[in-house]
Amino acid sequence: MRQYHSLRDIRTDIASGQVSCKQLVDHYLRNIKNNAHLNAFLEVFEEEAFAQADTVDQKIASGTAGKLAGMVIGIKDVLAYEGHSLQASSQILNGFKSLYTATAVQRLIAEDAIIIGRQNCDEFAMGASNENSSFGPVLNADDVTRVPGGSSGGSAVAVQADLCLASIGSDTGGSVRQPASFCGVIGLKPTYSRISRYGLIAYASSFDQIGIMSKSVEDAALLLEVMAGNDDYDSTVSQREVPAYSELLATDKKYKIGYIRDCFESEGLDKEVKESILSVKDMLKDAGHQVEAVEFPYLDYMVPTYYILTTAEASSNLGRFDGVKYGYRSHNVTDLTSLYKKTRSEGFGLEVQRRIMLGTFVLSADYYDAYYTKAQRVRRLIKEKTDELLQKYDFLILPTAPTTAFKLEENTANPLAMYLADIFTVQASLAGVPAISIPVGRDANGLSIGLQLMTRSFEEPQLLAFSNYILDKITVEA
Repeated sequence: MRQYHSLRDIRTDIASGQVSCKQLVDHYLRNIKNNAHLNAFLEVFEEEAFAQADTVDQKIASGTAGKLAGMVIGIKDVLAYEGHSLQASSQILNGFKSLYTATAVQRLIAEDAIIIGRQNCDEFAMGASNENSSFGPVLNADDVTRVPGGSSGGSAVAVQADLCLASIGSDTGGSVRQPASFCGVIGLKPTYSRISRYGLIAYASSFDQIGIMSKSVEDAALLLEVMAGNDDYDSTVSQREVPAYSELLATDKKYKIGYIRDCFESEGLDKEVKESILSVKDMLKDAGHQVEAVEFPYLDYMVPTYYILTTAEASSNLGRFDGVKYGYRSHNVTDLTSLYKKTRSEGFGLEVQRRIMLGTFVLSADYYDAYYTKAQRVRRLIKEKTDELLQKYDFLILPTAPTTAFKLEENTANPLAMYLADIFTVQASLAGVPAISIPVGRDANGLSIGLQLMTRSFEEPQLLAFSNYILDKITVEA
């Protein structure tokens, strides 16, 4: 069976009788088994996927199939799916099965998407390389000596290696966009509140957002269209009307684009990444778009601000995992205090423990104002400056990541170096605006380079349309 690039291609072949949903599931299951060394999936729902495929095939034959009929999807192991294991790639949730289904996942199923399995990730979505999973690292399919990015590394590799058509991940500070860049796929982080977070395991609640990884912008648009919208179970979700994103992908408008000069002058930016992004910038200028350099004076403050705030929220959110109600419980305990201490020290991995400790520190009485309050003020400055620029420009362009995929264990001994992998993605997270990473080239080692686009809140239609325009133009010029 050929490798499909979009649901449109699949639906065409289904309509002509060349393929069925059951054959698609069989194709992806064989690919998963043949690529088990990549460690992208923690669990595969084989029997269930075949049963879903049979049902969808019958619906297609009767003309009652949903928007996503024919789409085989993997979900990151932070999304609840009733009756299925949910661990956030952590031992502290060992043995836990979800009691309900996340709103976003339920909406996918309602439109006849086929869920093929749950995907590996950094433990509790904390990491930039997918080396923090208690189930071992995920490997980049382009070069198995390199990381896929994180925390949604398994989700990115699953799309990259054709183990499913699309994946649903989560993005707190770049966890969909950065691995999308490393793996050569599309990674979309919508506006904060665009998709309900009900059923998403919380890391940092004011940042967390369900995101999409796909091979085509059209599929990303369709998935957003299905998952977005009001939800009675989530008081923070937007009640704005959901546009038909998948029908708004054509554009012939000439846009005003700002590229953040500070990013391209960053010492840590790889030369080939810089040249690739600037070449796209020049291509857009030659095509008649107005492209200007803009200043963003807070680049050096974004990563510290992000990690102060997210670790503080993680310290609070992860307090519920104590061995009392569900998940792992230490056996070597003598009293309630030792139950808490031993369960958490044995169940959580080192990176999660580090972030909980950092968050507890910045929230302590002696340091709350010095760190947490100050970081909230800086976040406000970053948001206001980002919004100010986006009032003047339709888009901001910058690299998704400062480098291409780095080697396994290259940064594990240096947490600061690992945290700086998020330097270009955290701006959109701090500001709450939508952002997307699209593949625009490869370096001399054949590793993918991603370009990041940001736009105004709830302007996903123009973000998706312009992304589609850039990818079409790159394809034509190539």
